[in-house]
Amino acid sequence: MSSSAAQGAANSPASVPASAKADRRTDHGPANVPCGAVLVCGGGVAGIQASLDLAAGGFRVYLVEESPTIGGSMARLDKTFPTGDCATCIISPKLVECMRDYNVDVLTMADVTALEGKAGHFVAEVRKRPRSVDPAKCTGCGDCWTVCPVRNTAESPPPFQPSTPLNENDAARLSEILARHDGERGGMLPVLQEINHAYGYIPRGMLEHLACLWGLRLAEILRVASFYDRFHLQPVGRHVVEVCAGTSCHAQGSRALLQRLERELGLRAGETDKAGRFTLRTVRCLGLCALSPAMKIAGQSFGRIDPDRVPAILEQFP
Repeated sequence: MSSSAAQGAANSPASVPASAKADRRTDHGPANVPCGAVLVCGGGVAGIQASLDLAAGGFRVYLVEESPTIGGSMARLDKTFPTGDCATCIISPKLVECMRDYNVDVLTMADVTALEGKAGHFVAEVRKRPRSVDPAKCTGCGDCWTVCPVRNTAESPPPFQPSTPLNENDAARLSEILARHDGERGGMLPVLQEINHAYGYIPRGMLEHLACLWGLRLAEILRVASFYDRFHLQPVGRHVVEVCAGTSCHAQGSRALLQRLERELGLRAGETDKAGRFTLRTVRCLGLCALSPAMKIAGQSFGRIDPDRVPAILEQFP
């Protein structure tokens, strides 16, 4: 057995359910003789490829996977980064080859419960959870689903409730905003815009009450609020300093401009000072490529900025 594979198993012990023990014991001879078998823990794409390579090298491979199938996370993907290749097209041939290889013994729904011995001759104990069907006879017809005595009934979650109530002023302001957009198609964006403009950001309490009033999941509103760059989910300063990090500005020295701003304000990009005066952030483009490097402060644009001009510019915004 491979010492590295066995060592990985020893460092990641799996939980052992109370179930039937795998009926598989192999005697590989005296303890001082390498057994020539390898235990691979994990049936993801890495475990599958390792099993195939070892099998091609003449080793007997035991591939142990705790889930019902091999393939891991890649089997659930549509595309792969960065080439955009089809994940199924990549992993399917490996799955077929692994299942057909006579030197690879796939043990799914199994856990390594014990590991003893030394490098070159480990003895592993694997416990297999019952499937309640005979894999050798299974044709994938699905008839067993209709007569399975185990039923997983989905329970509806309780209705969403805000974690904290709104105070009177916030509740009145929210009611006014909602009244202005009542019945408006696609009213979520203008409502969020008004809240963001009124508070400088969108308080979580407002998001929770909107989810409750609209009968939506909080994640559905957050998906919109977190997508648009103009929405803030945390309090920001009175003046938001935006430094362009686009290609043109980067080539003209926007990084030096950002570093000078960080020194002058005592902030890192994405932070707000304690006095609530400035918030420093970077954006991908300000549309001022002809004036690179460029930045905006409180909506006012500044172009062709020399870093030495930064202190004088900041003084314009008390």
